[in-house]
Amino acid sequence: MALFRVYLIAVLLGLAGYTLIVGMKHGWNLLPIFFSNIAEMSWSGQFNFDFMTFLGLSGLWVAWRHQFTGGGIALGVVAFFGGMMFLAPYLLWASSQAGCDARVLLLGSKRAMSA
Repeated sequence: MALFRVYLIAVLLGLAGYTLIVGMKHGWNLLPIFFSNIAEMSWSGQFNFDFMTFLGLSGLWVAWRHQFTGGGIALGVVAFFGGMMFLAPYLLWASSQAGCDARVLLLGSKRAMSA
C-alpha cells in the first residue's frame, strides 16, 4: 500500500504542475476545447470521449463506495469533474482509512464488513 501511496503523490504532483503550465499558457477554459475535439470525430476527440467514460466510471465508483448517500453522490460528481486531481487525494485518504485491507479500500468499510 505504501508504493501505491507514493505513486498517487507522484501523479498528483506531476499532474498539478502540468495543469498549471498548460492553464497559464492556454487559459483555463477547457470544456469548449474538450467537447469540440469530440465533435470533430478526430483521434483527440476519441481520446477525450474514452477519458470521459473513465471519469464517469470513477464518479459512479466513488458514489457507490459511499452507498449513494447525498454526500457520496456529491463526491461522485466531484470525481467526474475533478478527474485525477480529485481521485489521487481521495485514494490517499481512503487508503489511509483502509490500512492494508484492499477490500476496505475498494468496497468501503460497510460493504467490506458484510463481505
